[in-house]
Amino acid sequence: MEKLRVTMQRVQPVDREVMAQTQARLDSLTKPPGSLGVLEDIARQVAGITRQVRPQLLKKCSVLMAADHGVVAEGVSAFPREVTPQMVLNFARGGAAMNVLARHVGAELVLVDIGVAADLPDMPGLLKKKVAYGTANMAQGPAMTGEQAVRAVEVGIEIVEGLVSQGFGLIGTGEMGIGNTTPSTAIVAAFSGLPVEEVVGRGTGVDDARLRSKIQAIERALEVNRPDPGDPLDVLSKVGGLEIAGLAGVMLGAAANQVPVMVDGFISGAAALVATRLSPAVKDYLIGSHLSEEPGHKVMLESIGIKPMLHMHMRLGEGTGAALAMTLVDAAIKILNEMATFADAGVSSALDCGGME
Repeated sequence: MEKLRVTMQRVQPVDREVMAQTQARLDSLTKPPGSLGVLEDIARQVAGITRQVRPQLLKKCSVLMAADHGVVAEGVSAFPREVTPQMVLNFARGGAAMNVLARHVGAELVLVDIGVAADLPDMPGLLKKKVAYGTANMAQGPAMTGEQAVRAVEVGIEIVEGLVSQGFGLIGTGEMGIGNTTPSTAIVAAFSGLPVEEVVGRGTGVDDARLRSKIQAIERALEVNRPDPGDPLDVLSKVGGLEIAGLAGVMLGAAANQVPVMVDGFISGAAALVATRLSPAVKDYLIGSHLSEEPGHKVMLESIGIKPMLHMHMRLGEGTGAALAMTLVDAAIKILNEMATFADAGVSSALDCGGME
């Protein structure tokens, strides 16, 4: 608990003065003010996070947390729990969608076993940080003990501290865990107070019967555990997941170290809900990547106050949306640093730029 407490104390507001100076630089570039939209917003946000008026390209990595969920016993997923360790091995060998996209954007993939319900072999690139062999069935009682939840958050913090020491400056979030849209839905329902039916989705593509089972399992979990929305760790431990806790720690640790975080989809959104309720200042360190097909993701993002950049009809998770959006962060920083100003180009800033689109 001490590491979590200290990390939360270290999270400071972004530097608004630096952001104002970056905005002045953006307004001096050879374009109508604000005409590059979200790219300008990203450049300004990264400047405020890093405390650099003209930040340089950031060394990229994505943290993929893997864990299992006891609630799978309730028939909430189209896939068996055994798929989680099988997919972790696939990630370690470089064969998953996230591996392809990480290579595509030049990001290192950091694979973490934080709660897989199996003993995995030693493999290059796989960090073994197991807190437990999956969570308990939240439909029958708490998913985790409070101590396990805190420990999983602190694992995420520790991983980020190691990455920052290696020079990584842009961190994406991702996950793997059969059944993990179920605790994520429970988290958004607990915090928002909305009916489960309004925030639940089909996850891996469950049929109508499994969707009913999923809704019933979440409703039972909320009734049995009665998570307190005013206590983020209570919500996390009672109806959360180990990978969700780990990703919340990644976000807290990144904010404490003035590093921007690309938030992926629904499960990462659940982690962001927890992180921003533990430390509201974390919000300004988060960059929304894409809007998941899961209905609850929109609710999550609106609640946090961040907007997704991409609408790709994706629902895979793994960090795929965050990886794609990293290219837009690169583009924003290049615009800030490589575009000529009106003065540099010898172009009058008083010209009618209405036709420059």
